[in-house]
Amino acid sequence: MGMNIQTLLIDAVALIVGIVIHESAHALAAYVLGDKTARSRGRVSLNPLAHIDPFGTVLLPLLMLAAGGPVFAFAKPVPVYLNNLKHPKRDELLVALAGPLSNVLLALAGALIGYVLLPLLAGQAAMSLLYYLFSFFMTFIVVNLSLAFFNLIPLPPLDGSSILVPFLKRKALQEYYRIQQYAMPILLVILYLLPTVLHIDIIGMYFDITVYPLAQGLTSFMVGAI
Repeated sequence: MGMNIQTLLIDAVALIVGIVIHESAHALAAYVLGDKTARSRGRVSLNPLAHIDPFGTVLLPLLMLAAGGPVFAFAKPVPVYLNNLKHPKRDELLVALAGPLSNVLLALAGALIGYVLLPLLAGQAAMSLLYYLFSFFMTFIVVNLSLAFFNLIPLPPLDGSSILVPFLKRKALQEYYRIQQYAMPILLVILYLLPTVLHIDIIGMYFDITVYPLAQGLTSFMVGAI
């Protein structure tokens, strides 16, 4: 039971850090590119309370965890007013990319810190501490890569929707906006219904060619130092 609580704590800390940095990166990018709205509302912050949505960040993941399926979480949306940006079409894309990019950089940083720290502690710390530190860094890498690539899916409220829109023209854009109305049901079908009923795990297949190979490479790099 203790092991489960410790694992849950490791997962929670990795997820909260990933979400906080992700949302702060959106807000900071918007500020640098001319829109001060998010910064004026305290969204360029490392305080989790500035970003946590009671339902999306806390209740929804707990319900999904209890249901035994994949866990999906989201934070409060970062307010961005496109007309305040210096180059609205280009800058919307840059603001959207800032979140996933911050998670990729966090995964790289986690692997690098583990690479340096774990060998230093190998001869001095207890094996149990080393095990939990290694578990944390490994989880931190996977969680941040998962946040990055999951958010690149082109469905709202995910960042991929803002990344895709600037490339769509007239009829295609209208059709995309029509599909957007059904974004949450589509996500729930992809996350739960398809894997459960038809045994088709689209997110799993997507992660198999993105998240997991990168996570394995970064973990191997980290382990190579021990």
